[in-house]
Amino acid sequence: MARELRRHDMVGSMGRVGAAGDNAAMESFWSLLQTNVLNQQRWTTRQELRLAIVVWIERKYHRQRAQDTLGGLTPIEFEAKLAEPHTLAA
Repeated sequence: MARELRRHDMVGSMGRVGAAGDNAAMESFWSLLQTNVLNQQRWTTRQELRLAIVVWIERKYHRQRAQDTLGGLTPIEFEAKLAEPHTLAA
């Protein structure tokens, strides 16, 4: 990872363990993005990569990933559950 950052003249985030910036959820997201988009091919333009990232987030990450805040459901499952007709107790 450090080699890739240097190759692109970038600096990685730096923080201390337990610091306010320590965010395991974001580290997990970046890892998934790296695996599922960045490492899949060599991107010829930033625009091409940007589009691939947006498509991955919208089609895969947001729609298919179970969300703790939605009771472990994917956003699609959660929305379908909301759309179900509710029956009133008699």
